[in-house]
Amino acid sequence: MPFAIVPRRPTAVVAIPARDEADRISACIQAFARQTWRPDAVLLLLNNCTDLSETIARNLSATLPFALRIVCHTFPPADANAGNARRLAMQLADEIAGPAGVLLTTDADTVVADDWVEKALRALSAGADVVCGRIDVDPVDAALIPWNLRADDALECELAELLDRIAFVLDPEPADPWPRHTEAAGANIAVTAAAFRRTGGIPPVATGEDRAFIKLLARMDARIRHDPTVRVTVSGRIYGRAEGGMADTMRRRMNRQDEFADDGLEPAADAYRRMDFRRRVRSACWNLRIGRPAPTALAADLGIPGARLQRLLGNRFFGAAWAEIESGSPFLRRRSVRFIDLPRQIAYARQLLEQHDDWRVTHASTGLLPDPTGGGRQRG
Repeated sequence: MPFAIVPRRPTAVVAIPARDEADRISACIQAFARQTWRPDAVLLLLNNCTDLSETIARNLSATLPFALRIVCHTFPPADANAGNARRLAMQLADEIAGPAGVLLTTDADTVVADDWVEKALRALSAGADVVCGRIDVDPVDAALIPWNLRADDALECELAELLDRIAFVLDPEPADPWPRHTEAAGANIAVTAAAFRRTGGIPPVATGEDRAFIKLLARMDARIRHDPTVRVTVSGRIYGRAEGGMADTMRRRMNRQDEFADDGLEPAADAYRRMDFRRRVRSACWNLRIGRPAPTALAADLGIPGARLQRLLGNRFFGAAWAEIESGSPFLRRRSVRFIDLPRQIAYARQLLEQHDDWRVTHASTGLLPDPTGGGRQRG
């Protein structure tokens, strides 16, 4: 009887940027010792630290069942931001992992689930190039968050899930089946080294480097999986290390509700139109590749000159073509949603979905029924 061939697990390296995290770094690092599949190495980038983070990490290193690589780095004041820290941490992790490896990244105030590495690697081995996991706020911290912030967050999460369901119904992506989610947070990302290298690494932006990285991958038609089973727990502190991050948002909203909801949200009708156009553009790209011209009505409907649309559709990557069409069409300009309008947009998103048979059949089993308690989930 022939022996089964078991594929070799790729070298998995975790990149963690940290700045003055003495209170939380121990819990963060020790979570990797409990992994069902332990990483080959954890790269801890201590940037511009003035506390005992390095001492705590070095005292832990001898007791760990994996290699803890500690790098201390001081950025000039103008460059000392979350984006540059993650960019450098991921570059260093990539050097360890090699071209066939896997890079994972999280934050220093985060505790990953015991199966975090395993779940991420399984999703990648199933065909994904990058995996975005879910974020849970530490329950102790969450209990201290004012009820109005939790209620606002619940509404934002509800609309985000409904808009994602619209995208799934109108233009499903094989690499990202349901159930899925919409988060793309640096606290919970795994990516193949090959995909990481194709993009040139984390974009050099001060904040929002995580979303920018995923958008860059999408432009290159990377297979992006938003896996709800890959989970981490983050702190719910209101004084964070990254300017413009979750802590800043929470602190600002504690004083006064923002006029507009999360910038990833848009009116339901806009989202429906956007996804219907994406479906039509995807079909046109495919038809062009097999020698069929793009429908003339598509250019008119998008408000883009026919010759320019034809050039864009000929792009090697659908993702790049769609990004250019999105930015160039006057009918796809993004509008924000006011907090006061969230309930109305949620109701309209449900009405739009009711037109589709697969929604009516499955929505009761996907957690998208109205919540009579008004509960919601915190986002990272």
